[in-house]
Amino acid sequence: MRRFSLCHQKLLYLKHCGLLRLHYGLMITKLTNKVLEGKILIKNEALDICSLPNSRLYELMAAASAIRQHYRSDFIDLCSIVNAKSGGCSEDCSFCAQSYESKADIERYPLKSYKEIGAAAMSAKKNGARRFCLVTGGKKVLDGELIKLSDMLKHISAERLLPCATLGLLNEDSLRLLKDSGLNRYHHNIETSERFFPQVCHTHTFKDKVKTIEAAKSTGLSLCSGGIFGLGETWEDRVEMAFFLRDIEADSIPINFLTPVAGTKMADVPPLDPIVALKIISLYRFILPEREIRICGGRMQTLGEFNSFIYMAGADGLLIGNYLTTTGRSPALDTRFIEQTGLRYK
Repeated sequence: MRRFSLCHQKLLYLKHCGLLRLHYGLMITKLTNKVLEGKILIKNEALDICSLPNSRLYELMAAASAIRQHYRSDFIDLCSIVNAKSGGCSEDCSFCAQSYESKADIERYPLKSYKEIGAAAMSAKKNGARRFCLVTGGKKVLDGELIKLSDMLKHISAERLLPCATLGLLNEDSLRLLKDSGLNRYHHNIETSERFFPQVCHTHTFKDKVKTIEAAKSTGLSLCSGGIFGLGETWEDRVEMAFFLRDIEADSIPINFLTPVAGTKMADVPPLDPIVALKIISLYRFILPEREIRICGGRMQTLGEFNSFIYMAGADGLLIGNYLTTTGRSPALDTRFIEQTGLRYK
């Protein structure tokens, strides 16, 4: 709080002197050049970005887009997921419709069949996805389920899709089995900062998640890890989370926005302002210039008409189709827009 108090006093002084507009412009230019020169931002610089008013959003996005183009070129990485096992989770994550405490009206079913998973994978490939992720609800998959999933991964890999999985808190032995079956990337979100995590979940800890992340990295798997925004976290939490993801060298950073679902603890949480959502994407591009910034759940619900700005804000990855318990956007609309903007996805 002291950091923002001092910053606020500085901005009031600059405004009084008529220099505020120049200050913001010079700050964005300075930080953009620093990132383009291959240097990393320190936390105070990241917090300076957070302090930018909404009126400077387009300038910030233009800078983030230049950083994306410099480090990530014009390729947009597309992935798709299948909710392979829904409901019955023993965890109490306050945002999740599959939590044991949730009263949300969702489908609940055991692990899907090979045929169902295969059909979903082929649909994802047809829609332009390069990656396909198997997702199961629950703290972790059972041993018998793990064997079935490892067989599914072999078939997905044979279809020239890059297999990904989200199977909860797994150890190194389980992850190595999956890797030997063709798994390319393991997805395990940290959700938010370590400070704020206890406000989101009580049945497992931030450190439990870190153990799974370390196990995935030790097996040589690519790591996909990010979180959800709009849970009530502060800008400091958002910066702390980004710096943690930078430190663990996550390859892909999923950015989700809370979609309040009736029956969950966060059913009444107001959605993020779309301007704030775009600012978060740009912030992460500045902090994580070389990593995939992938926009996932809550995209249309939060951004609405601003959805078309995600690439200008620095994103270079997208989850297409439906999500776990909420609907997404037509993949055809997403791929058409990518092509129309001069970007490419294959």
